[in-house]
Amino acid sequence: MAVLQFREALLQAIDEEMERDESVFIMGEEVAEYNGAYKVTEGLLDKYGFKRVIDTPISELGFSGIGVGAAMKGLRPIVEFMTFNFAVLAADQILNHASKVRYMLGGQASVPIVFRGPNASAGQLAATHSVAYDSMYAHFPGLVVIYPSEPDDAKGLLKSAIRCEDPVIFMESEQMYGMKGEVSEEKDYIIPIGKAKVKREGGDVTVVASGKMYHVAKKAAEVLAKEGVEMELIDPRTIKPLDMETIIQSVKKTNRCVIVDEAHPYGGMAAEAGFLIQREAFDYLDAPVRRVTLPDAHAPFAKNLFDLWLPDAKKVIDAVNAVTYRN
Repeated sequence: MAVLQFREALLQAIDEEMERDESVFIMGEEVAEYNGAYKVTEGLLDKYGFKRVIDTPISELGFSGIGVGAAMKGLRPIVEFMTFNFAVLAADQILNHASKVRYMLGGQASVPIVFRGPNASAGQLAATHSVAYDSMYAHFPGLVVIYPSEPDDAKGLLKSAIRCEDPVIFMESEQMYGMKGEVSEEKDYIIPIGKAKVKREGGDVTVVASGKMYHVAKKAAEVLAKEGVEMELIDPRTIKPLDMETIIQSVKKTNRCVIVDEAHPYGGMAAEAGFLIQREAFDYLDAPVRRVTLPDAHAPFAKNLFDLWLPDAKKVIDAVNAVTYRN
């Protein structure tokens, strides 16, 4: 196993897929000459040239539309957004076109495109730069939504996303780009889309968390273990399709569940997963499913308020204590 930063794992995936398939190219703001805003595309311009590593104007709607058209004509674009907060400007191309082309044309065309970039909060960037959009995209048929939490998952899932025949929303956390972790050195390493992973086994409570929240839950698990509470920690990795089979099997074992989501509570992934758990595993539950989410309020700028706004390990521990009746 190699030890790589999150950004290096993403770069490996893109590089390997561009080398394997000449139809793969990447476009976005500062991806070429500047090597990417977060250095995910470092060195690709020198290796593949301006035709396959393309700097774009600051026009998310425009270059997303170019990407959708290119995908319909047989290419495999990777569209990088500097942040998914800016991708709102491209929502028409993603939601009204990329997601619906296969359906509206009766399967005569597909849109094999990856939209990728940082999602959710990234420190003190205030309300317009701190939104988690994964649940919004997951609402729409035709889109795959991936939100990895570790470098190994990032590489294996991005390679799968680039090969997918449907449009993929590939979300990363800006705060995780420098994170290091072991990454498989297996040749052509692929992780199937739609498969959750049990990353910590335990018998007392099931906790589901993806992206940056996986690490919040992991920290809580370490604290709880010292108190004799063993958390089973599941990383969905893919928000849509969501691997409910793995989650349900865990809940049937632990009889309790907490879902941690860096999104607002109304209509989020945690709400959907919570509903499915009570529908499929109601008779196994010894306590109501708990959610740990953002409040129904925009991100504050002041650091003390911002830290209070975010889900943290203490909030996860409090939720676990509630479902295990340890309050």
